[in-house]
Amino acid sequence: MSESSTITSLANTTVKLLASLRLEKFRHENNLFLMEGVRTLRDAQQAGSIPQVLAHRDNQTTSADVRACADACRQAGGTVIAVTEDILCKITQKDNPQPVVAAYAMSRRTFSQVEQQAGDLFIALDRIRDPGNLGTVIRTADAAGAAGVMLIGQCCDAYAPETTRASTGSIFHVPIFEGNEQEFVNLARKWPGSVIGTTTSGRAEYRQATYETPSLIVMGTEQSGLSDAVAQACRTLVSIPMHGRAESLNLAVASALMLYGVRETLKS
Repeated sequence: MSESSTITSLANTTVKLLASLRLEKFRHENNLFLMEGVRTLRDAQQAGSIPQVLAHRDNQTTSADVRACADACRQAGGTVIAVTEDILCKITQKDNPQPVVAAYAMSRRTFSQVEQQAGDLFIALDRIRDPGNLGTVIRTADAAGAAGVMLIGQCCDAYAPETTRASTGSIFHVPIFEGNEQEFVNLARKWPGSVIGTTTSGRAEYRQATYETPSLIVMGTEQSGLSDAVAQACRTLVSIPMHGRAESLNLAVASALMLYGVRETLKS
């Protein structure tokens, strides 16, 4: 898959586009986000996602996965370029970058596009601000077989590099839905199964509550929990017991407990 020439200039239009995708403004303007690494490209290909732009290091022995991804990119009308390692460093802002990066189209969904079926499990995050936590929740939701992740209100960008990196490819497998607080409240009121809010004051311990499918888990921020409106929209409020001196768990850890706790309860 060698290209006709290796790009060495940061002034190259394609290089400038890829580098710009580290900023939310340009991700939204171009409807593209950046992913790095051979494994990630393989995960994307298996999920049916084809990059619109792909850049690979000029002197690497390209893997079959990258060749297949590059061929698919070209066939779809995308751009494939060879670049120096210095250019990859500039694009990724890393000293030791992966040998390949690619830009994919973002898949933006609204709450009105949520479709639930019997047995489905969703998780909603109220005003999550940490992209690393969000990426970890997306990865955990994928592992738990969740049907989607919902982002309520002013959340961090699901397609930020920190988020997509922490998701380890699960961003391609788990649908992400976004909307404001009132839109979520409207969705929760019509939800056909359980809507489970997690709070420190929840009456039931999360492993002892009864859940119905489709189940919707709702998680708040570590600092302030659920907003009043979101908490009131939940039909069940549960808590995760704290046995030590810590007041709360990391959001990603708490989300993992809830996803697997509800999943196991539904199975039994």
